[in-house]
Amino acid sequence: MISVRATIKGEPDVPAFTKFFEYGSADEEIFFSSSAMVEERLRCGMRLNANEALALFCSHVVKSIRNGKQDVSIQNDGKKILTASNTLIGVPETLRLITFEARVDNKPARTIVFNEPISASKSLLAS
Repeated sequence: MISVRATIKGEPDVPAFTKFFEYGSADEEIFFSSSAMVEERLRCGMRLNANEALALFCSHVVKSIRNGKQDVSIQNDGKKILTASNTLIGVPETLRLITFEARVDNKPARTIVFNEPISASKSLLAS
């Protein structure tokens, strides 16, 4: 069972939004197939949009929780997933702060926070 609530905060003048990832045991294959498709797009050199990037981070959180990783380790590893060059323009600014409230396999809920998980290039911010 996968139940994840992702709250995303981007630019200060844009309201935060929330996305839910809810999959029962029988539906988990859909979740991981979707993540695999996003990973394949990344391997092919395609740039990801905000929803694809968010799905990739969510998949990372779920897999890491299942592997028994600690919250700090999950957060640190999250910064290595994407760079600004892997995403469309505006994605790093859209996903400045992502808070995942995750419950996986009926384990206690965990809160994982990614603060600026995709570093935006300084030249992009200057323009």
